Amino acid sequence: MIRSIGAATISLPLLEEMMVAPTLAAEQTAVPVRAFNVFFGLGIPAPLQTEGFDGVLEPLKPLSDKLLIMRNVDQVRCDENGINAHYDGASGAFTAEPPDGEAKSGGPSIDQVIRKTYHPEGMPDGMVPTLVGGTFFRRSRVGRYVHSYNMDGTVAATMQERPRDLFDRVFGTISLSGDDQDVRRRRLQRSVLDSVLDEYQFYTGRNSPLGAASKARVADHLDRIREFEQRAFSMKDSVKDGPPLPERSKLAHGGKADPGGEGIDMKLDDLTTEWRLMADLYAMAIQLDRVRFGALTFLAAGERLRMTGDYEYDGRLIHTFNDERELGKSGSGGCSHEWWHRFKETKKNEHLRAHAHMKLREVAYFLHRLNGPDSMESNGRTILENSLITISTESGDGRHSDPKRELSGVFHAITGADGRFKTGEIMDVGAEGVDVYNTMLTAMGANDRLGPEDRETRNVDVIRT
Repeated sequence: MIRSIGAATISLPLLEEMMVAPTLAAEQTAVPVRAFNVFFGLGIPAPLQTEGFDGVLEPLKPLSDKLLIMRNVDQVRCDENGINAHYDGASGAFTAEPPDGEAKSGGPSIDQVIRKTYHPEGMPDGMVPTLVGGTFFRRSRVGRYVHSYNMDGTVAATMQERPRDLFDRVFGTISLSGDDQDVRRRRLQRSVLDSVLDEYQFYTGRNSPLGAASKARVADHLDRIREFEQRAFSMKDSVKDGPPLPERSKLAHGGKADPGGEGIDMKLDDLTTEWRLMADLYAMAIQLDRVRFGALTFLAAGERLRMTGDYEYDGRLIHTFNDERELGKSGSGGCSHEWWHRFKETKKNEHLRAHAHMKLREVAYFLHRLNGPDSMESNGRTILENSLITISTESGDGRHSDPKRELSGVFHAITGADGRFKTGEIMDVGAEGVDVYNTMLTAMGANDRLGPEDRETRNVDVIRT
């Protein structure tokens, strides 16, 4: 069964029958090293960060004991003269380096330095080496939306921006011959689980050599993959007593998502529906140990959306989005990113606050997926607690005319990484991003460092336990 499922790149949960020797059992008590970069577009102005969980950071409060929130992180060294400031900040997120052209970063990202340290010869067979996905619409330069880079600054993996593409990247594809339209139609009627149907029936049936607990675990595991596959592909066959299938995504992708930088209309519910499916699929890939390194993006740097819809949180209405009407302009001038350019510390900035609050609600949605009972690991902690998840963005202010304001005070948060970093705090670190990142790499046992080789090391030990 393992060989057959492996051919379709479908993982199995750990079963009691796999624990065949004390040595293997001992190995299973150790949790794997994981590192992921989570990016959200446009940022949080530094003055708003000082309000803590009483302001736009509120959605992170339920996870506050699992996070170290870092303020006063300086990314000014990432400023590239003559280049769009949105792009500079986005490229510097997780690399602490300015961009190197339009398709490369100035250096590797945190996750890839750690991956090289622990898997210098490559990841185990059947595992996705690096998973890069997200929901975004602003394109132009790659660094706006891709946030995982190899040691030479090249993109670490192809970006998966559609839920069905992410599913196929993680769980495999079905080979079907014929013209494109016919293949697409049949793909929506078949499942990657079809390739293991006989084994599934045998190992969950009367003559199975597995115990009752393992049989139930296999059945639940494959049913769960099927459920997510149906959600991603809107397949015709529904799961009995399962959730209703959503309609196929109507959101724009590719060139249609960014028509000349003029922005697109976006309903909040459509945006969050697609994002949450992406987040669910990405979290499931981590839970099944299909991936240990990569990046996930919720809205790109300089994102241009004309958002509409009621935004609610914790049972209350926070704001009713209607960017174009409130800004009084069409095209790019009516997009939400204009609120960041209009930010003033002396104003209420209610529109910006609502958008920033919403972004953190969706980031928190992904984090919660890794913090539940189905994410518990052998050391008694959740995947969220055991992993190094670095959360950041592009801007600390929004004023392109002042790089110091633009790239100072960039929001950062990290998880504990199996007890390596302090959590449960909001900390003013007052340090450069390159020093914060290198301190993180040191704590993770990484061999390489970010930034210039001749730069003096300045450890930010206050973030470590």
